[in-house]
Amino acid sequence: MESNGQITLKQLAEYVGLSPGTVSVVLNNAPRAENIPQKTKARIFEAAEKLNYRPHYFARSLRANQSFTVGVLVSELTGGYCAIVLNGIEEALSRKGYFYLATSHFHRDDLLGKKPLMLIDRQVDGIIAVDTQIRFKTELPLVTVSGHEEIDGVVNVVLNHRTAAELGIGHLHDLGHRRIALLKGQDFSTDTAIRWESINEVAQEQGIPIDERLTIQLEGDIGTPEIGYVATKRILERSVPFTALFAFNDVSAIGAIRALRDAGLDVPRDVSVLGFDDIYAAEFHNPALTTIRQPLFKMGEIAGETLLKLISKTKSVEEIVSPVTVEPEIIVRASTDVVRSVL
Repeated sequence: MESNGQITLKQLAEYVGLSPGTVSVVLNNAPRAENIPQKTKARIFEAAEKLNYRPHYFARSLRANQSFTVGVLVSELTGGYCAIVLNGIEEALSRKGYFYLATSHFHRDDLLGKKPLMLIDRQVDGIIAVDTQIRFKTELPLVTVSGHEEIDGVVNVVLNHRTAAELGIGHLHDLGHRRIALLKGQDFSTDTAIRWESINEVAQEQGIPIDERLTIQLEGDIGTPEIGYVATKRILERSVPFTALFAFNDVSAIGAIRALRDAGLDVPRDVSVLGFDDIYAAEFHNPALTTIRQPLFKMGEIAGETLLKLISKTKSVEEIVSPVTVEPEIIVRASTDVVRSVL
């Protein structure tokens, strides 16, 4: 035993009667582990648990010339979107024995340049950027979630926004809504442009006019319902009739519902409200929020798996089709209903 009482890999290998290399391959879920019988792998894991074996990651890093750590850049973690994506990333990384360092930039230009360098200085093996404009250069493997720029060496994991718009506008159209207020995303969000373009195209095809008086862009970098509340109050002050509101995300939709109620309006009797993302709070809001579900956990998981393939060089960037596109679905709850009246 070591002086601190921690069992070593060599001691664990002696205990199960196998070579240290074989034990290491199994515990690290290396590609070669697929060739090892399941019975043998089970015996190794049982012994590791019984002896309370903990891998020495510093020694492992030196041997492999890797840190087994990934850097994750997120805009912020208060709104639910990035948190769910991060959960998916962690799931993928933990399966391969990787750790991650996450840092927020709040869409500030100075932090967009500084934070990636801080991660690189800490010897991460690769970077995942979530809702982040790429304003740095690196030779490290790089994967984005909701990144739409075509950058050499970068793999993008994105939502099919055309389908999302068809689901959202189509749902409101089927309920009889033709006067739809729209909350557009902030300029700095990587999804704003493509989502707005898709909604406009589908609305035109459905014969739904986009009234500039019923359109407003969210302002501010806070990830709370306040931005949706403020934007919706401004629309209401214009006194232009509408029967439905399609928000950029669930957080702003929740703020919009509060603003409508404060104005004496009922959701969905007077105004139907449609969100986007399906964050954890959407189902439990009152009323439960109808929303376009992005498979956020899956997107994070795909990003993590893809980055690890690039790090291990089991796949090259050229072998991975970018963007990796995932499909949305509409989750119909209580915040939308058929048209009853016009404001």
